[in-house]
Amino acid sequence: MAEVDMGMATAHTLETPETDLVYDVRGPLPPADGRPPLLMIGQPMGAAGFGTLASHFPDRTVVTYDPRGLGRSTRKDGRVDQSPEVQAGDVHALIEALGAGPVELFASSGGAVTALALVAAYPDDVATLVAHEPPLMALLPDAEAAERARADVRDVYQAKGSGAGMAAFIMMTSWRGEYTDDYFAQPAPDPAAFGMPTDDDGTREDPLLSDRSWAVSSYRPDAAALTASRTRIVIAVGEETGDTFTGRTSVAAADLLGQKPTVFPSHHGGFLGGEYGQAGQPEAFAQKLREVLSTPN
Repeated sequence: MAEVDMGMATAHTLETPETDLVYDVRGPLPPADGRPPLLMIGQPMGAAGFGTLASHFPDRTVVTYDPRGLGRSTRKDGRVDQSPEVQAGDVHALIEALGAGPVELFASSGGAVTALALVAAYPDDVATLVAHEPPLMALLPDAEAAERARADVRDVYQAKGSGAGMAAFIMMTSWRGEYTDDYFAQPAPDPAAFGMPTDDDGTREDPLLSDRSWAVSSYRPDAAALTASRTRIVIAVGEETGDTFTGRTSVAAADLLGQKPTVFPSHHGGFLGGEYGQAGQPEAFAQKLREVLSTPN
């Protein structure tokens, strides 16, 4: 296990037979205050997206990581697809390497899907999970239409490149309500209208726009395993997300677990503070996360 000092954060590499996982630790291990480490995970976003949110927890030991094949984490398994069950195994290995479990876990987007797979498979790893806007397409009443919309994004990306693909992705994820005939009757959006490049750079490896991560959005959580676990699970949704795609999937995930979603400030990227050119309300988001984590089981 290698480590590199990065000032406030120390980067480590966890070597496994299939992947070399790079993760960052802010604070001491074991934590000085006796509280468990606070892990923050996403997918396909890696550790870089959690810099602002982590900075609002200076009193906690915070751990972030890059999922296999993304960011600094390399793969040795010869694959390019992303699976929540495989990533759950990676997070389990990371928690074991930290030697300080069960952890508290904030997981967003595809990372929230991974986290639900983790709790189902390794119920002793996590004390509290805050699963923020998991894109669980299979739980929607219009799942078939949602899959068609997802395929359209992939097809536009394959035909025209990342700018056009991202514009199609934004159109899909910002659509309100079910994917009806009105949605599919829309013309393909102009990437320039979203500030996206119109040139095609020729690459087709984007895990968000290709079909490499379809297993993540197609994942169906094991409700029985999740409700039987000792992990406290909180499904979170942004107050601005409304009935767009991840708002609807969050409500569906909460329904599956017999709860109501907990409302957080801002939107799907509400914890961002300028990473990737996006900003939410990270200070208010962090305060809400702290409140939720402090609520007794």
